[in-house]
Amino acid sequence: MYFLLSQLSLMDMMLVSTVVPKMAAHYLTGRNSISPAGCGLQIFFFLTLGGGECFLLAAMSYDRYVAICHPLRYPVLMSWQICLRMILGSWFLGAADGLMQAAATLTFSYCSSHEIDHFFCEAPSLVRLACADPSVFESAMYICCVLMLLVPISLILISYSLILTAVLQMHSNEA
Repeated sequence: MYFLLSQLSLMDMMLVSTVVPKMAAHYLTGRNSISPAGCGLQIFFFLTLGGGECFLLAAMSYDRYVAICHPLRYPVLMSWQICLRMILGSWFLGAADGLMQAAATLTFSYCSSHEIDHFFCEAPSLVRLACADPSVFESAMYICCVLMLLVPISLILISYSLILTAVLQMHSNEA
């Protein structure tokens, strides 16, 4: 549990550091733009950490399920190796999402300016600058974003509904 929490706090700190340095540089220098390459890098790190957090929260909900519903088997079901695999899986799935979306946004050809007038870069700001038809990209982004939200939320809801079911089935003399 504490190992998972430490990874969650590490991801949170790193997530903040993807935007704040560029924002501080913008305020100090007065230059309010970012290159498409810098934008792609920022998209990669932001989505890697954000997606990794979603999957890590799903792993943490499984950890709570095992701790509440199977307390005697907890050391076996949540060993260090399993925790490490869950963490590496979270990082890998987040990185896959970040790499896919950053690569997709960087393959566009841009008609006008190659500078984006933001300190926080998102894919829609790059799509507006693109010359090509972004409909395929938008469909892929939609599917990717829905999967990155629905899979972790489904796992979290399943874990907590199993916890609720187990708690409601417990009988107590005082209740």
